[in-house]
Amino acid sequence: MLFKFAVIIVTSFISTLAFSASAPLVSIPTQDTFFSNIAEHCGKAFEGKVTVDNQPSAAFDAKLVMFVRYCDDVELQIPFYVGDNASRTWIIKKTGSGLSLKHDHRHKDGSYDPVTMYGGHTLDAGFEQIQSFPADQYSKELFAKLGLPQSITNVWQMYIYPDTFSYRLVREGREFRVDFDLTQPITAPKAPWGYTD
Repeated sequence: MLFKFAVIIVTSFISTLAFSASAPLVSIPTQDTFFSNIAEHCGKAFEGKVTVDNQPSAAFDAKLVMFVRYCDDVELQIPFYVGDNASRTWIIKKTGSGLSLKHDHRHKDGSYDPVTMYGGHTLDAGFEQIQSFPADQYSKELFAKLGLPQSITNVWQMYIYPDTFSYRLVREGREFRVDFDLTQPITAPKAPWGYTD
């Protein structure tokens, strides 16, 4: 009788553990490969250059560096440095229904810029080398509120090939692209604004 009671208790405990396990974060092969291809460069930094800009500005007339700074199974953090400006970090995250891209913008003291955490979410499978992120609802509302209606139709794209990583922004009348040379890693910079080493 005691043995039977112990078996019931143990079985009940195991059942409780089974039901309390986290659900898997599902994803699809093209997005997994895209994510993994970037993560392979974790801990490395690369210099880039503007290759397309149909509205040139002095804002990007400085050394451009991307740093694949943090990687885990579901998130990549990639600061984008423009000279001494370390205000920008791209965050790519697996969501269970695709990939999201967010732009974490900070001030030098680490506080958030009013225009921050905007970005988009994949709408389809994309490709192992290319993913597109049309502006999400949060971003559209942020842009409208802050007087940036032209940005509501933003689509961000990222390309990852063996020799090159590219960041591209497109919308009606606007195209901007930076290409980074993955064949020549450079010395990793300090943590971006708002983060610690």
